[in-house]
Amino acid sequence: MSAPHEPVGIAAQLQLTLPGFALSVDLQLPAQGVSVLLGPSGCGKTTLLRALAGLTRARGRVRVGRQVWQDDAQGRWLPVHERPLGMVFQEASLFAHLDVRANLLYGHRRVPPAQRHTTLDEAVSLLGIGHLLKRRPQGLSGGERQRVAIARALLTSPAVLLMDEPLSALDAARKAEVLPYLEALARGGRPIVYVTHALDEAARLADHLVLMAQGRVQAAGPALALMSRADTPLAALDDAAAVLSLQVRGHDEVHGLSLLTWAPGGDGASREAPGLWVRRVPAEVGQTVRLRVLARDVSVALSRAVDSSILNIVPAVVEAARDDGAGSVMLRLALAPRQAVLARVTARSAQALDLQVGQSVYAQIKGAALLRA
Repeated sequence: MSAPHEPVGIAAQLQLTLPGFALSVDLQLPAQGVSVLLGPSGCGKTTLLRALAGLTRARGRVRVGRQVWQDDAQGRWLPVHERPLGMVFQEASLFAHLDVRANLLYGHRRVPPAQRHTTLDEAVSLLGIGHLLKRRPQGLSGGERQRVAIARALLTSPAVLLMDEPLSALDAARKAEVLPYLEALARGGRPIVYVTHALDEAARLADHLVLMAQGRVQAAGPALALMSRADTPLAALDDAAAVLSLQVRGHDEVHGLSLLTWAPGGDGASREAPGLWVRRVPAEVGQTVRLRVLARDVSVALSRAVDSSILNIVPAVVEAARDDGAGSVMLRLALAPRQAVLARVTARSAQALDLQVGQSVYAQIKGAALLRA
C-alpha cells in the first residue's frame, strides 16, 4: 500500500462545554503511526475524536498537515465531507443492501482518481477480506464486519484515519482476530487516531499515547516511554506494566525459548548475552517484537543471585521512585537507553534495601507477555 504524499501531523486546540462536562485540550500528534487516546469511559475521548472529524462542533482550531480544518479566529470551518478523513465506529454500519465489494467501493468511487493512494486490491489484501467480497453484511461475523469497515475507510484515501473503539463491540475471540490487521495497518505509515479504554489495546498498538481524564489531557508522549513512567495514572493500576521494543537475537529450540535484546545481535546467542529470555516467539532473528512486562512480575535485588529459578536477572538503574501512600513504591528501572520496566515493591522492602534514585540494582523479571511480532 502506498503512503500519503506528505507526512500529516495533527494540532488541535479545542474547547467544548456541555451539561456536566467540559472538554479543553491542546494537543500535538505525530505525522505517522498510531496515536491512542486512552482513558476511562466519559473522559472525553470520543468527544475529542468527533470534534477532530467535525461531527461535534467545538471551539478552537484543528490543523492536519498543512491544511487547516477549523480556525474560529479566522472564521474557517471545513464541513465533514470536505475533510480528508476516514472514520471507523464501534459498529461497522455497512450498507445492508450492498455486498462487501460494493460497500468498499462506495466511498472509493467518490475520491478523484488523482487523490487515491490506496487501491481496492491493496485494502482487500491488507485486511484479509478477499473471500468475503460477494457476501452481504448480514452474513459476516462481527470481526469480519469491522475488517470490512476499516477497509472501506481506508479506500477513501484519508489523510488521517480516526477509529472510535473499533473493537469494543467484539468478544475476545473476534477481537484477537482483528488486532493483527490493525497492526498491519499501523505499519503502513498513515496516521491513525485510535480511541480506547482498554489498556491491552493501547499497549499493543500505540506509538504515541494520550492519557485523558475529565475532558483534559493528563499526559502525552511516545507510548513506550509514557507506559514506563512511575508518575502517571497507569502506574497506579493493578495491572501496571511497561512495554519493551526488543530485537530477536536467537532461539533456544531445546528449551523453547527466544533471546531478545535491545541492541542488534547475531545468530550466536548465548545465555550470557544481554537481554531477556522469553517463551519462544514466532519471529525471525533480527525482527523487532513488543513485550509487556507487568510491574508485579519484577522484583529488585542489590546483588545478582546465582541460585535463582528466575531466568532474567539484568543490571538496571533506579530512575524514579514513587510512594503510593498505601504501602507500595513504584520504581522505574532503566535497562538500557529508552528501555525501562516498572517494579512495584512494598514500602518496607524499599526501606530495607535503602533504594535511591540513581542506584544500580538488578531487575529480576519473572515473566513477559508477547504483544506483537
